[in-house]
Amino acid sequence: MRFLQMKWIVPLVLVGVIYAADQIRINRPDHKYRLTMKVETPAGVRAASAILSVRPNRSYGGTGTGSSFPQTSGDALVLDLGEGRNLVVLLAYGDDGANFDDASFLPARLLGATDRRISFRNVKEFAGAPALPVPPPQRPVFVSFANLADPKTARRVDTGDLEATFGKGYRLRDFSLGIVANGFWPIDFGGALGEPVTRGIEQKLPWLKTPGGAAAALQAANLKTGEGFAAEAAFTR
Repeated sequence: MRFLQMKWIVPLVLVGVIYAADQIRINRPDHKYRLTMKVETPAGVRAASAILSVRPNRSYGGTGTGSSFPQTSGDALVLDLGEGRNLVVLLAYGDDGANFDDASFLPARLLGATDRRISFRNVKEFAGAPALPVPPPQRPVFVSFANLADPKTARRVDTGDLEATFGKGYRLRDFSLGIVANGFWPIDFGGALGEPVTRGIEQKLPWLKTPGGAAAALQAANLKTGEGFAAEAAFTR
């Protein structure tokens, strides 16, 4: 009886190991990058950063299994400016905030601007290299909330004129991107294992857990919303 049990257990364990290894192959990031923002305020410089990961579509079905574009994982970057002010960098691009794909291509485009031979597959080779400034035309959408607990208080922010939103003494000093090592995904818990993707935005923006909360924020900031539009993806993926 024990032999018969082992006869089935070993193949099942083997299948489980093969499946787990294949899921790691499919879902592991190709590269990670850190966005860093520094803002001058009347009380001094405030800074924050967030790590995002990018993976290509490695599914066996290719384009038939979903988006053929690389997929970004991570949260929007939230910077506390003090005195109830804040600045949020969305995972959305373009005039109407409808472009969600540029979050995956931003690193390759910045590096490619310095050397045309650099492509998506080369990005991870630049882990640890000096961060690059993100020029205004390639920056994501910036918004601010008069009240972080109320999505309807969102408004879009012009990064070239923070004083128009926050008052005198506010200026974007730096907005940069640096490539970080992938580490040992999916056990990249920090330290030698690698830095994990930034999470926890729901604690800063509690309405993200509420149906319609993300859409209300985008609408208040005059960004795209509508049926079939995944508004939450502008904040977390």
